[in-house]
Amino acid sequence: MDNSPRARRPLAVCANRSISQLAILAACLSDYQGFTAMKPWHRPDAILGWGRKPTSRKARQQAKRRDLPYIALEDGFLRSWGLGVSGYQPHSLVVDTVGIYYDATRPSELEQVISSATFSTQELERAKNCMALLRHYRLSKYNHAPERPLPHSPRPQVLVVDQTAGDASIKYGLADAERFQQMLDAALEQHPDADILVKIHPDVVSGHKQGHLLKAARMHPRCQLIAEDISPWSLFDAVDSVHVVTSQLGFEALLAGCQVVCHGMPFYAGWGLTQDHVSCSRRGVTRRLDEVFAATYLRYCRYANPYTGRASSLEATIDLISDQKRRYTQLAGNWLGVGFSRWKRRFVGDFLGELAHLRHQAQPAQALPTPSEKLLVWSSQQDTVKHLPAAARDTPVWRMEDGFIRSVGLGVDLVKPLSLVVDSCGIHYDPEHPSDLEQLLANHDFPPHLLERAKRLRERLVESGLSKYNINSAGHSRPRRRNDQRTLLVIGQVETDASVRHGSPWFTTNSELLSQARAAAPDAWLIYKPHPDVVSGARLGSLETDSEALYDECITDVSITDLLLEADELHTLCSLAGFEALLRGCHVVTYGTPFYAGWGLTEERGPCCPRRQRKLSLDELVAGCLILYPLYVDPYSHQVVNAETVTEMVIHSMMQSNTQHTLRHLPHSLYRWYRNTFIGRH
Repeated sequence: MDNSPRARRPLAVCANRSISQLAILAACLSDYQGFTAMKPWHRPDAILGWGRKPTSRKARQQAKRRDLPYIALEDGFLRSWGLGVSGYQPHSLVVDTVGIYYDATRPSELEQVISSATFSTQELERAKNCMALLRHYRLSKYNHAPERPLPHSPRPQVLVVDQTAGDASIKYGLADAERFQQMLDAALEQHPDADILVKIHPDVVSGHKQGHLLKAARMHPRCQLIAEDISPWSLFDAVDSVHVVTSQLGFEALLAGCQVVCHGMPFYAGWGLTQDHVSCSRRGVTRRLDEVFAATYLRYCRYANPYTGRASSLEATIDLISDQKRRYTQLAGNWLGVGFSRWKRRFVGDFLGELAHLRHQAQPAQALPTPSEKLLVWSSQQDTVKHLPAAARDTPVWRMEDGFIRSVGLGVDLVKPLSLVVDSCGIHYDPEHPSDLEQLLANHDFPPHLLERAKRLRERLVESGLSKYNINSAGHSRPRRRNDQRTLLVIGQVETDASVRHGSPWFTTNSELLSQARAAAPDAWLIYKPHPDVVSGARLGSLETDSEALYDECITDVSITDLLLEADELHTLCSLAGFEALLRGCHVVTYGTPFYAGWGLTEERGPCCPRRQRKLSLDELVAGCLILYPLYVDPYSHQVVNAETVTEMVIHSMMQSNTQHTLRHLPHSLYRWYRNTFIGRH
């Protein structure tokens, strides 16, 4: 091993603490071995600072004095759903060793790439696909602002974008404070028949920050102030032309197909895409929009998942932020949770998201929702809805249940979930009534990008051996395949579980299931796997004594994913294991009506649901069941995430649990003993 100084990875110091606290820093600067605060005695190889902001002045001076590289960092162009001040870490960074993208007074790496790079056909195709995704999901740098259609106007409308005073991009974008008034005057003159929409930062109107156009816009009769937080795409829908000084909003307007007039020199000006009131001698090359996008979003910007700390891509970042936006928007509003245990109250609000407001009422008979509130109940607690007061029975009831990639460990052991589902019209395991999942699978148009995403997720789940609970089975060997016999895997369930009561009306016990499976395949090697909650003693579902003769092998200490590798066929009432078997290409026979049956992917020997007429591909089923239907939450930030993020979290947790198995599960074992002794099984 070479221990010479040249072989080591360089060390970087951070100009301020906020840089060292970035969750994605190590992933975006993987060439560096570590990042520490700047101290006089440190001998670093590079110094990191925030662009050309005043807080970076000392860092730039130190770098110049020590003859070290100064690396300028800034938030990327697709940063996050929420603001940094609200606790949302960035999903992307720009890393520039030459300058910084908003500084037109000198070159930057971005400017050099746009000016001189050659882009392959594949790279430009990727750029076009990503541009289409940003348009489809209506994503911007920040994505918390709601979509609000502007009132219709019979006159043309033009957007003028203000910026906060002191923004570094103004000074370094070859502009100044006076340029904003000149921009407004030019917009009024160039569009004499149009209404001028002036977008002001909300903090300027409230007096917390200073802007440039508030007073002038209020005084002119053709100007309309827009001061509320609103999605930029709602603005682009209403206008054809956008005037900016140096705001990134101008580039997003180009993506939306708007004409853009620049009164300063932002990174996207000077390439023939915009009408420019300022020139830059270094920018004389005409570039297409896909080329500037490829340079900016694909080459210049670096991406990482702030919840896992792992490097990512623009496409995966779009997937994550668009899922956050979709869920936060869908579940915004006021909620009344009824009948939740104290333990569940600790986390159910996280799954509704930051735009939801949840209050709890333990006693259903006392649950009186306000007119704006939706009722939320745990799906298996049927008595909750029955005992609601008469005044609450016309209020929409949403049902909550565990998700399909739930946790590392059992919910009955009080392991907090990583995923839940919330259903507005039923619940996925009850085929007697429609559910949001059933309607989604029956009607949703699954675009190619979503299906490719589902394929990658499915392959990752299979590769890593994940299931719903992911109970550690390290040290246990799998049964060996018998070449001369077909292997049937029969999955036991908790017989009192709501999914069995509703989803399997013909066969209701594990003994009946075994009897049916043995009758269907009398010569097969039949492996029976009871439910983990039954094995732990927490729930009911043990076999009748004479049923034990129906199977050849009973396995309790091997994970379901390992057993599926040995099975030719899986038989189940309505267990989620059937869905996990489909992911792995195993033939599945159902005796009830689980959520994954009736779509052309399973063999049904129980009742069929007449509402399920559509034939789905496996990846369409995966997209609906794992990407679109469930809710996922990061347990540390309590922020909504997506299926891919939780998958990586579970994989990491499983790797840790393999080395910490005894200590990790000791509290669960103690709780299990207490529960079974003093509370009993149910």
